[in-house]
Amino acid sequence: QVQLVESGGGLVQPGGSLRLSCAASRSIFSIVRMAWYRQAPGKQRELVAVITSGGSRNYADSVKGRFTISGDNVKAVFLQMNSLRPEDTAVYYCNFGLQPPRGDYWGQGIQVTVSS
Repeated sequence: QVQLVESGGGLVQPGGSLRLSCAASRSIFSIVRMAWYRQAPGKQRELVAVITSGGSRNYADSVKGRFTISGDNVKAVFLQMNSLRPEDTAVYYCNFGLQPPRGDYWGQGIQVTVSS
């Protein structure tokens, strides 16, 4: 069973930066998309950013121009987060979508807190 492990979260002041990383326990050669989601207290999980195997990227409107997703399409995905705001505070999850019907993999989540 593949495990995804996130790192790089923590506490940062407003305006600061963090870089999240997510690494799989082994290489996966059927990935079609890599994504980051987040879930704030009392809110539903939302898609933050996604990158496809073809290199296309999409972002939630709330993070456009501040966050950048990158990945190697085999084992790791990253999320560079700049100009962080208190409303970015959430647990962030990485997700690897596989070719149907293989399903997908989720990380365990990592806390990001933006506060002065």
